[in-house]
Amino acid sequence: MPRVQTIAGPSIGYTEAGNGEATPIVFLHGVGSDKSVWHPQLAHFGRSRRAIAFDYPGYGDSDPAPEGMTRDDYAEAIHSAIHALDIDRAHICGLSLGGVVAIALCHAVPNHCASLILADTFAVHPDGEAIYQRGLAGSNDLPAMAEARVDVLIAQPADPEVRREVVETMSRIDPAAYRIGAKAVWLADQRDRVADIRMPTLVICGEDDKPTPPALSQELHAMIAGSQLAMVPNAGHLTNLEQPAEFNRLVDEFIAPLG
Repeated sequence: MPRVQTIAGPSIGYTEAGNGEATPIVFLHGVGSDKSVWHPQLAHFGRSRRAIAFDYPGYGDSDPAPEGMTRDDYAEAIHSAIHALDIDRAHICGLSLGGVVAIALCHAVPNHCASLILADTFAVHPDGEAIYQRGLAGSNDLPAMAEARVDVLIAQPADPEVRREVVETMSRIDPAAYRIGAKAVWLADQRDRVADIRMPTLVICGEDDKPTPPALSQELHAMIAGSQLAMVPNAGHLTNLEQPAEFNRLVDEFIAPLG
């Protein structure tokens, strides 16, 4: 898989599809996955525009993450990678941790973000500390944690292929990278940044999302002036994988008028 060198240091793994004059779209994954989770979106959006899914430092095909890396460091690395690919402005779509990073990226470089799509994420999580501590306890055996958590992450009854993909993807994450990612997402409190968002924003959430329940997406929607909110039936925390056709339709209809 290709990698791009960032100004901050680590090389970032990415997957790309498509081209065209329309504004590119960038996809940012959650703490328990990598860029591969976005394959249904790259296949779809690559037909009409440039579509890129990135790994974070320490994930997938990227260089290891420096010790002490934060969500803002993730955002800086992603911005540097986007710039290195000669993209000046893009729609930013992030799920879970990806949404947290998207908010941080928007805060740092708002003029480089054409819009935000915030999926199954939050400004602050009321149970974030407890979830973070559980993640730390299980991070030394990610295959076991993946098996234990998968049926909470996705709506039931689950598609066996989606279930298998989620387990396999989580199982191959480096434990040190997972711990950095878990801290970046679950301990985030970006309420002040969310309240300052002044760009087109779509908030998406699975109706059966347990880790980041719909109330947190409703809170995001209420905090972002002019935002749109969409709930996806028969989906849990991984809406883009569980209901890819509906996810893609919602994002398509949102970004099409924006270019």
